[in-house]
Amino acid sequence: MRAAISHGKGVSLVLLLLSAILLSAQTATPIARSSGPELISSALPNSIPTTSPSMLTTDPNEIRITGVGGGSLPWTIIVLLTFLTLIPSLLLCMTPFARLLVVFHFLRQALGLQTTPTNQTLIGLSLVLTFFVMQPVGADIYQASILPMESGRITAMQAVERGSAPVRQFMLHYVREKDVALFVELAKEPRPRTPNDLSMRVVVPAYILSELKTGFQIGTVLFLPFLAIDMIVASISTSVGMLQLPPVVISTPLKLLLFVMVDGWNLLVGSLMRSFS
Repeated sequence: MRAAISHGKGVSLVLLLLSAILLSAQTATPIARSSGPELISSALPNSIPTTSPSMLTTDPNEIRITGVGGGSLPWTIIVLLTFLTLIPSLLLCMTPFARLLVVFHFLRQALGLQTTPTNQTLIGLSLVLTFFVMQPVGADIYQASILPMESGRITAMQAVERGSAPVRQFMLHYVREKDVALFVELAKEPRPRTPNDLSMRVVVPAYILSELKTGFQIGTVLFLPFLAIDMIVASISTSVGMLQLPPVVISTPLKLLLFVMVDGWNLLVGSLMRSFS
């Protein structure tokens, strides 16, 4: 009995709700049936502003992004993204980064240390020193190519051509003649009259080989005193009969003590920076 009464109350409530919805739909204004912009604008609230031609004018505070040199924005983005992908290759091939990193790895091996300093530390130090060495070259590139391109006086390709000149001069200052002759022969190019006649196709790989050889030469010279300490410690420990004790356990603290006493980091970094002067 109680279930039937509650069911009847629920049905009555649903009927009342449906009747209220139908009544409100009949009394509402049919905006959708209206035709013409005047009726639509009259049906809209007064708080919503309508678009007028005066509102289409450019706002002086509006931020607009235009392409470099007055060019189109999509091509500018493509050029910038391509340059970003080439930055690691340029860093390795056209700067002293490779020489510095090779020398620092030789130093770590000579000291008998496997993970100290870490690879991240050595790479960071090489990057900072590379920036220090290449800062004048970067300033020349900025003045010769980037500023004219931003003002629209030259195109992006002309900026690349102008910017390659300071880098070429830097690499030609440290490249070896033997390496240049090798790549001129491999490229089957005519013999240049002056170093400025060499193409970047020849200068860049020749510079990489020259930097690697220079880095190995410095690393070998750096390795010799620590190698002498290893040999002396090994001969002494063998002569006194300490066969169970590895010589590295004794020689590593001695090498570290010698390196710290002579202020090795200052001497090494100072010599590397003077080699680029």
